Amino acid sequence: MPTFVWEGRTRTGEFKKGTMDARDDSDLVAVLRQQNISVTKVRKKGRDINLSFGSGVALRDIVVFTRQFATMIDAGLPLVQALDILANQSDNKRFRKILEDVKLRVEGGASFSDALRGHPKVFDELFVNLIAAGEVAGILDTIMLRLAVHIEKSMKLRTKVKSAMVYPIAVALIAAGVIIVMMWKVIPVFENMFKDMGAGALPSLTQFVLTMSRGFVSHMPIIFGAIIAMTVGTVMLYRTRKGKKFFHTVFLKMPVLGMVIRKSAVARFTRTFGTLLSSGVPILDAMDIVAKTAGNVVIEEAIMRVRQQVSEGKDVATPLMATRVFPPMVVQMIGVGEQTGAMDTMLQKIADFYEDEVDQAVTAMTSLMEPIMIVFLGGIIGTIMIAMYMPIFEIAGSIKQ
Repeated sequence: MPTFVWEGRTRTGEFKKGTMDARDDSDLVAVLRQQNISVTKVRKKGRDINLSFGSGVALRDIVVFTRQFATMIDAGLPLVQALDILANQSDNKRFRKILEDVKLRVEGGASFSDALRGHPKVFDELFVNLIAAGEVAGILDTIMLRLAVHIEKSMKLRTKVKSAMVYPIAVALIAAGVIIVMMWKVIPVFENMFKDMGAGALPSLTQFVLTMSRGFVSHMPIIFGAIIAMTVGTVMLYRTRKGKKFFHTVFLKMPVLGMVIRKSAVARFTRTFGTLLSSGVPILDAMDIVAKTAGNVVIEEAIMRVRQQVSEGKDVATPLMATRVFPPMVVQMIGVGEQTGAMDTMLQKIADFYEDEVDQAVTAMTSLMEPIMIVFLGGIIGTIMIAMYMPIFEIAGSIKQ
């Protein structure tokens, strides 16, 4: 029986981790759930390097599944039959196997939410808990439609943030590639040409660029080895909780990108929190789920601190303001919604507002980054070319005289 390493949280929000022998990760999740521990991460012991990328199931697959499943349930189809139909028509082989496993678990007597809970990489805490609330209230079709809308909006928001990061990263990689080629291949050609032409003392800028090129070529294996080591070290550090918290703190404090990340985090928090409350999930359970799906360790810990104080009898707005993570306007609107008894509606309005804000921020960021990156790239390449042509101009002037 394999041994699994797991991480999770108790109902009070306390972080737990440990090892356990189980047949598979689904059984481990079920056992820990009986101990009131919600699993957030699980892997087989001994596999320190995880080469898998995601669950193999796209968000689009889950959206289509939830919408079609809601339609079938609303039309009166039995749960098992609906799962069987959706599994057979799925183009994603991995998702098809997951749905078949969910169907077998339901046929074996498990509830739909418990069957989904056995696949935490595909169906997160938000998804599973909303399904559980829908089963209890008898409105599973309504909950599934609400989930589909929520996932679509989350996917749209994530796409906006990613698009904001693609352009500067792409330009930076292109700039690095161009500079490497020039230092490795182009500048040595100019240096040999200067020697053949019998150039005397070279200008300071030219001498500096030639020195940089010689150092780069002679130490190329060391430089690339250091880059690879730093990349691997950064990835391994990011896999730890302390490392992730460090990077997430840096991301939130970045001049331009930090604003986009903060606004997207506010939109995600309010959208998820509002969806959970409007679906009948208790506020403490809702905050626990929102913290796990925050996508940022700093925001997750802030929400858990708020949850702790709410469990002691305080309102939501006061401890939320004390975290200094969320803008004052957001906290004040949540406070108004809490006092009027319409916090779920207020949260959805805040989410709509901040999703528009993210869209505008991404547009502004892209417009700002484009000239900056062009000037940066042009400045470096232009400086190198000027340094290479200065001796040629001096030699041509001497010949003319």
